[in-house]
Amino acid sequence: MRRLLLALVGALTGALPGCAAAPAALPEPASAFRLHPLPGADGVVLQALLRSERAAPLRYRVIVLPGSGCAGLGAFAERYFAGLLHAQVLVLHKPGVAPQARTAAADCAPDLVRQDRLSVWQAHARSALRADALQRQGQPALPQLLVGISEGAELLPALAPEVPHLAGLVLLSASGLDPQEAGRLQARRLGLEAQWLALPALLDPAQAGALPDSALLQGRSLGYWRDLWHWPVAQPLTAGPWPLLQVWGADDALVPAAAYQRFARRARQRSAAWCTRRLDGADHGLQHRATGADGVQQLWAWIEQWARAPQAGLCAPLSGLTDQTDQGQAGPAGPAD
Repeated sequence: MRRLLLALVGALTGALPGCAAAPAALPEPASAFRLHPLPGADGVVLQALLRSERAAPLRYRVIVLPGSGCAGLGAFAERYFAGLLHAQVLVLHKPGVAPQARTAAADCAPDLVRQDRLSVWQAHARSALRADALQRQGQPALPQLLVGISEGAELLPALAPEVPHLAGLVLLSASGLDPQEAGRLQARRLGLEAQWLALPALLDPAQAGALPDSALLQGRSLGYWRDLWHWPVAQPLTAGPWPLLQVWGADDALVPAAAYQRFARRARQRSAAWCTRRLDGADHGLQHRATGADGVQQLWAWIEQWARAPQAGLCAPLSGLTDQTDQGQAGPAGPAD
């Protein structure tokens, strides 16, 4: 059973280094990102990063929710967000995650593991977004995009109402399914579906008992499991009124194609705009190892194209990519599960 959980925890949440790692062979450019602390819940301070636009004029803002793990984005933020030329970029970090930290997910500090759970992260992010909105009062209104990287996308539906002038949600390497459902599909791909279905027998007694949320179970806090097992993502994303853009890699080892395809069938019922793009040969971090192509920068290029004519809609830059793109209700049916 421990082998199953170790194999699937990364698939459920998506390790941050797999989402955003910069090529080690290239020197990092000087960063224009600066530390921008924001208040979380209950007096906690989030170590956010803020960068102004790289090229005039300033057209929009991007607010980023990173993936799981305890590494920050600061060490490679300049390279990772380089393609967002006309955007101010705000990157939130979980409590206890230092922006410059490069700590591997397996080496996270015990205290961080004990407090790490979706509901806590969501509460802190909501407080930070409210503070950000207050700080911007009186400034020119700009369209804003809320970007979720892997696990970060699981917070987007609940946080969307906190973002003024929200122009849409962007899912980067996130299936859009509830974590429990995505986990089962990953277990099926790994030949471990029977073990996955047996997990409640292990988790339910602990969840129903008197153990505190901070108690560790199979390498995660009990609070983490309590949240993950009942966390809604697919329904609020499908019912939400915001445009939705999703980009994923065909060679994603952490989230199976079946999960992306299943969400696609549900998303076609959305009343708001929705589009998805599969990048052939790209991994969970949208990197094409064979060619060196960077799918993250391609995503930013599409967003920059949208920002030049936002009235056309968030999905307009993908409208001609019909071979690998679904456009709202007009997309082709995906393969069966």
